[in-house]
Amino acid sequence: MNRILIIAPHSDDEILGCGGIIAKAIENNDEVFIAIMTNANKGEPKIYSEIDVQKTYNEARQAHEFLGIKDTFFFDFPAPNLDTFPISRIARSINQLISDLSPNIMYIPYRGDLHNDHKVIFEASIVAARPIYSCSVKTILSYETLSETEWAPPFQQDAFIPNVFEIISEIHLENKIKAMKFYKTQLKSYPHARSIEGIKSLAINRGVTISAKYAESFMLIRSIK
Repeated sequence: MNRILIIAPHSDDEILGCGGIIAKAIENNDEVFIAIMTNANKGEPKIYSEIDVQKTYNEARQAHEFLGIKDTFFFDFPAPNLDTFPISRIARSINQLISDLSPNIMYIPYRGDLHNDHKVIFEASIVAARPIYSCSVKTILSYETLSETEWAPPFQQDAFIPNVFEIISEIHLENKIKAMKFYKTQLKSYPHARSIEGIKSLAINRGVTISAKYAESFMLIRSIK
């Protein structure tokens, strides 16, 4: 049995990037934990009210309960201003979570994403999961987030080039989409990337890349065998 920790900068990133493999992992009796790292009210209270944030948190809880997530952890780091916040404090919080949960697999956002919060959480996660002091994390993968990863600048250092593909079934994809539908405040209408059609299109695209019907794709950061 795997213990999987998914680090999400914002509520819904975990479903957009990993919803299919979450459904697959839980079907295989793996334990999945999710950490939502930011609270937008702490960073931009004039734009994001505490009521709005709590509404999104409740949507996350509903989506995670539907999928069968073992536990969800909410942190209060100030979105969307993480690039002005000490990364060491974020890394310590993730490191403590790793110590408490002992996950062997960790999924983190991609460092080249358009949103600076994703870059910061990537860096903090890498620091937190350094392979020292008997760290339990043996595999780290970066996921792609619709409406963030594909909008990165067209430079080589920012390009998401997947080298790990996880085949998912139609049921896994359906459960990913059902989970995303709980995020009524975040889901957009087609042709926005963060739409039901966008989610399904990406799953098809990643699937045909490996001659499968549907897939999710990742970049391998570290694998210790």
